[in-house]
Amino acid sequence: VQLQASGGGLVQPGGSLRLSCVASGFPFNATWMDWGRQAPGKGLERVAAISPTGEIVHYHKESMKGRLTISRDNAKNTLYLQIDSLKSDDTAVYYCRKLSVPATTGQGTQVTVSS
Repeated sequence: VQLQASGGGLVQPGGSLRLSCVASGFPFNATWMDWGRQAPGKGLERVAAISPTGEIVHYHKESMKGRLTISRDNAKNTLYLQIDSLKSDDTAVYYCRKLSVPATTGQGTQVTVSS
């Protein structure tokens, strides 16, 4: 199983980012996926989850609701997370995760929000 996240970077407050995660080694189109994040000095938090077909989405991070869009392209084995109106509190390493057993967390991508 491989999960390779990308798309992070340094962005000013109010900006947007689209994170991507390319998956391989398992049936991506049959697997629930999610994004989590770990801010400096804090534990891993759930951010958003999506069903195998993309029809069901859950947004878990209260402070980010209304600013997130999770999506997937099963033809490309790729998971996405669009984050708008970025705030300094969104600074964290963002991880994509395979939720089916065995649950797997991929390499993260750093998002830094700063002016």
